[in-house]
Amino acid sequence: MKSRLLSLLLVFGFAGAFAKDKGRLYYQIRVYHIKPAQEAGLDNFLQQAYLPALHRAGIRDVGVFKPISQDSSDNKVYVFTACKSLDQFASVNNQLQQDNNYQAAAGPFLDGYNETAPYVRIETILLQAFGEMPAYALPALSSPKNERVYELRSYESATERSHASKVKMFNAGGEVGIFKRLNFNAVFYGSVIAGAHMPNLMYLTTFNNKADRDAHWKSFGADPEWKKLVALPEYQHNVSHQDIIFVRPTEYSDI
Repeated sequence: MKSRLLSLLLVFGFAGAFAKDKGRLYYQIRVYHIKPAQEAGLDNFLQQAYLPALHRAGIRDVGVFKPISQDSSDNKVYVFTACKSLDQFASVNNQLQQDNNYQAAAGPFLDGYNETAPYVRIETILLQAFGEMPAYALPALSSPKNERVYELRSYESATERSHASKVKMFNAGGEVGIFKRLNFNAVFYGSVIAGAHMPNLMYLTTFNNKADRDAHWKSFGADPEWKKLVALPEYQHNVSHQDIIFVRPTEYSDI
């Protein structure tokens, strides 16, 4: 798996950057595309089988998030995990295959077919953490999970060069530092190294509620350091498309 993925990275010109900083974590976001009738079964699988098995495999914190506003024709559930290496991702899959408790608990879910299928499709996004935040962080929030607003952003760029500019803006440019100073409670920042939409980066910030989110972004837009950064010529036109998805953690989510 690792050699195959590294070959892919070489094609896109990303592998050299990763070799320079092996301390950054790798993130996986599994996006389950489901029909409304499949949601309860997926929740049961994740809570009773998948998360416990990942914990046994050494994955301490697993995030499970659902969009606050779902598209009834394509409901989604986002599952976030982190590993120290690509080898660890491969070993986790092998451990799940050998985990008898997981296989027994997940059996009814994994055996679904046609009208009993547990989901429509799974989309997988693989990222590597930014140098300025090489590991994920748990949010320091005081509100109940069902009131929280997590904001998942995806910034696509027209070319690899413009993507590198946006990543530099977050790291050397100081954008990550601005978010930290303004207490955006970021869970992660990462460059997508395998996925359907490339080149792009993604990050997740968290808030106690919608009003808290709006107040934070208002302070960000008015911040003198941000205004100076965004006006620099070297960082112009480095995002060609952005997606903003508001999600909430499930009650059984670790994050």
